[in-house]
Amino acid sequence: MENRTIGEILLELRLNKGKSRAEVASDLGISKSAIAMYELGKRIPKDDVKIKFAKYYGKSVATIFFAR
Repeated sequence: MENRTIGEILLELRLNKGKSRAEVASDLGISKSAIAMYELGKRIPKDDVKIKFAKYYGKSVATIFFAR
């Protein structure tokens, strides 16, 4: 899947949860700038961060990073 598509999915999940980038960054233990880079499609998270996102949003890693 393209980086931009992954970014759109992450942004949609965050907005649906009603969270700011700062809140998600704090909850996941990563930087706010990393969240921004992921959502803008400029970077793809490492596998351990993918797992954190999946657990946080109650989705599978495949659903967020490999589907669509």
